[in-house]
Amino acid sequence: MKVEKADKIGFCFGVRRAVEVLEKVAQEQGGVETLGAVVHNKQVMQRLATIGVKVARDIDDIRGGTVATSSHGISPQIEKELRSRHIGIISTTCPFVHRAQVAARRLAEAGFFVVIYGDADHPEVRGILGWTRGQGIATMDVKFLETFDQVPRRLGILSQTTQIPAHFNEFAKKLIDVALSRDSEIRIIDTICHDIRERQAAALKLAEKVDLMLVVGGRHSANTNRLAELCAEVTETHVVETAKEIKLSWLRGKNRIGITAGASTDEQTVNEVWRKLNG
Repeated sequence: MKVEKADKIGFCFGVRRAVEVLEKVAQEQGGVETLGAVVHNKQVMQRLATIGVKVARDIDDIRGGTVATSSHGISPQIEKELRSRHIGIISTTCPFVHRAQVAARRLAEAGFFVVIYGDADHPEVRGILGWTRGQGIATMDVKFLETFDQVPRRLGILSQTTQIPAHFNEFAKKLIDVALSRDSEIRIIDTICHDIRERQAAALKLAEKVDLMLVVGGRHSANTNRLAELCAEVTETHVVETAKEIKLSWLRGKNRIGITAGASTDEQTVNEVWRKLNG
């Protein structure tokens, strides 16, 4: 049985930056609170907890005078509420998420109704939506237009940073077909993370050559789930958070196994999966 890792693996730039910021602040201050999990990976959060990183579930749960926001970013309303309570903010927002926030704000300011292609319940998407000043919606279905008495004449379309590019493109095409009419204007901004694009491409390339793909990452991680969704289109695919979750039944009759990992999965966890498969 041959086991192979995808070319693009380990922390993405945004996650690495967020973790490094927390490590530095925790060391300097003897600990730090975060507003929600800084990344959606249980193993990473457990390791950070050992150096004094504590998770506040919401603003009311914050006990200190300073809080770190997650790599998924926050809405301006949350930021305003924190400042009104005189709580200092340490931002670990991913630069690609910040770019999407700025795009949403500029579209709204220019008079566009903003359509965010993404999971409406995901913290990144909720944060981006907050920058639309109430002139936006997060959805993955063009049928949302049926809720309008009159379709907005100006539509701005962008994406959650971890979505699959081909799926975003298809969504945008459908929206153009349905919404484009006389005197209308549609503006599309590509806000999908470059690192995520490369990771997805590398995973798909490997998936096309193997009998089984294991995607290592948190089950609540959007980018991990997108990787699994993409790989499952071409081969048998399973998501595992740790090596302990690998089932021997998956491996029977498999000659080649591929491993990829979510952007918030540390290399130690990936290596444990590698060693179990090669053990």
